[in-house]
Amino acid sequence: MSTELEAKKQKVRDELEKMKHEFKVDLPKKIAEAREYGDLKENAEYHAARERQSFVKARIAQLTDQLNKLNDLNMNDIPDDRIGYGSTVTLLDLDSEDEIVFTFVSSNEVNPAEGKISVSSPIGVALQNRAAGDTVDVTIPAGKRKYKILKIITIHGTEIEE
Repeated sequence: MSTELEAKKQKVRDELEKMKHEFKVDLPKKIAEAREYGDLKENAEYHAARERQSFVKARIAQLTDQLNKLNDLNMNDIPDDRIGYGSTVTLLDLDSEDEIVFTFVSSNEVNPAEGKISVSSPIGVALQNRAAGDTVDVTIPAGKRKYKILKIITIHGTEIEE
């Protein structure tokens, strides 16, 4: 089992426990305190706590789903010599000569600012099961791009360069 995958599962478990504690302990206290202020129609603290409660409930559902998907993930189904879930990929944009690094994650983990993109994104779909050295045409919202795969580090820890 990949230590990276286990670390990812633990991070989700930790956030899930934090959210459950907030939902079951902290928020009921805040709502009870806010109720003591009287008229709920114009009680900003009450409405803020209820809004937070809705957000936390949705986040708990999202994290539970993500953890279930991670638990169902079979490492034997993820290639250790090509791009797949969890791979960190270094690309060369053949038009601009820029090097770009992406890590392919589930849709719940997407964070473009950190270079985390979904395996179901246009780039993710185009690069899925590709090998180092391959040249790939990708249609993205900004137009067509041509990339060369310079390096792959799979979720298994295998490092492959062209």
